[in-house]
Amino acid sequence: MAFVTLDIKKLKSNFDYLSTLFKKNGIEWSIVSKMLSGNKIFLTELLKFDIKQICDSRVYNLKEIKLINPKIETVYIKPPAKRSISNVVKYADISMNTEIETIKLLSKEAKKQNKTHKIIIMIELGELREGVLGEDFMDFYESIFKLENIQIVGIGANLSCLYGVLPNHDKLIQLSLYEQLIEAKFNKHIPYVSGGSSVTIPLIFQNLLPKGINHFRVGETLFLGTDVYNNTNFKKMHSDVFSLYTEIIELIEKSIVPMGEMGTNVEGESYEFDQNNIGKKSYRAIIDLGLLDVETDHIELIDKSLKLAGASSDMIVIDLDENKKNYKVGDLIEFKLDYMGILRIMNSRYIEKKLKNGS
Repeated sequence: MAFVTLDIKKLKSNFDYLSTLFKKNGIEWSIVSKMLSGNKIFLTELLKFDIKQICDSRVYNLKEIKLINPKIETVYIKPPAKRSISNVVKYADISMNTEIETIKLLSKEAKKQNKTHKIIIMIELGELREGVLGEDFMDFYESIFKLENIQIVGIGANLSCLYGVLPNHDKLIQLSLYEQLIEAKFNKHIPYVSGGSSVTIPLIFQNLLPKGINHFRVGETLFLGTDVYNNTNFKKMHSDVFSLYTEIIELIEKSIVPMGEMGTNVEGESYEFDQNNIGKKSYRAIIDLGLLDVETDHIELIDKSLKLAGASSDMIVIDLDENKKNYKVGDLIEFKLDYMGILRIMNSRYIEKKLKNGS
């Protein structure tokens, strides 16, 4: 069986690095845990860190977090669906919102559960995902701040996730100005201006982050050490917190070029092969992993002498050429994963999850 490992020691190192960075700059931060897909083993280890707030986009995952540590503050990081209102109030201390009618339902449900539900209002800054339009924001705020059992604790924005619109000083200044307008007009304090995410971190090093931005939501950089803004990695962080291991289930020397009339594969793709390779052979290994678990664009072979030869729903074929390293059936092949690769693997119930360097 293929399995993925989470190296707790390396994750803790990344966590400490970010905690120091944010504390030095007067920023509060919340961990986005959705990469763990609600895995109880991994979440239990993560929650041993000095974490005050954790975010997720799945109510199920927030429920698992609350079962492990009921005292930790949880944040639901997308506008709630109406059919999820009861569970959002039950398992999320804070939710991010853009719809007045949804907030009214949250108010009604919070009253029913005898709770005060906190909300962060998301503002559109050009990414065209979730967010209230800027010209409507003041009226939007005024219409909801008096709702029962609702407390507005922040304003926020999302950038880079949908179209890749990058944050910059001007956009974030614009976000922080909304907080100032609220305080001036309504005499209300807004604790969080949540304009930070993994992609915003480089602005801290460039001294381009406006002082008003005081809250970050970070997942990818924590788990992958990624400098999302520049599409690289931070030198002092680990990029190999996750590792994927797959077992060789067949290893036979076969022809390089397929034989027979060519059609399309399971993904509807058609292949062309160099006819000069007809008659040539190489060793080909089949591993116990397939497109059902992950797309091959999101995994990278650690052994650079190997090449991906193709994939189907349940198996991936690797070209070993002359197999100079003498791989054999039962050996493990290791892969590095990118962000989407981890999300897919963690959501596959067919991939075993294991701790490395954990308690």
